[in-house]
Amino acid sequence: MGILLRVLVAAGLAADAYVHWVFAPDMAYVEGGGIGGDDLFRAQAVVAALAGLLVLAWARRWTYAVAFLVAASAFGAVVLYYFIDLGSVGPLPDMYEPVWYGEKTISAVGEGVAALAALGGLLTVGRSRPGAAPADGGDQSDGERADGPATEGAAGGPRPERRD
Repeated sequence: MGILLRVLVAAGLAADAYVHWVFAPDMAYVEGGGIGGDDLFRAQAVVAALAGLLVLAWARRWTYAVAFLVAASAFGAVVLYYFIDLGSVGPLPDMYEPVWYGEKTISAVGEGVAALAALGGLLTVGRSRPGAAPADGGDQSDGERADGPATEGAAGGPRPERRD
């Protein structure tokens, strides 16, 4: 299940990154704010790509959290700016665009899938049976947990003490 979540997060963020990178030049015309629409789209593409690579390289709670924040914020922005014309907000340009087209749909679906998969990873990474190896490939040696040595035997009962 862990590898599936990692691939879904990375694929969703890759779709997001690709669409934002390709459409960045088209956003240069967007008015308002101190940040150009093209720069905003390029930044989103880079951050999405990096978040996807982080999750692929390390399936940790913090990487899933970063990926969730990147994907959920992008999904929230595309939906918000579809329904509401906020105008320019602080340094952000007026990104209102009340139309859907293929690439925008691909980006939104990718962001949504990545956000849900990252949330799933965030909630499940590191959870394992007592005494089992960490699900995220942690550094702990065999038979040790973060809270000390394992205290259960193979049948789930108390481990007999070893006398040397």
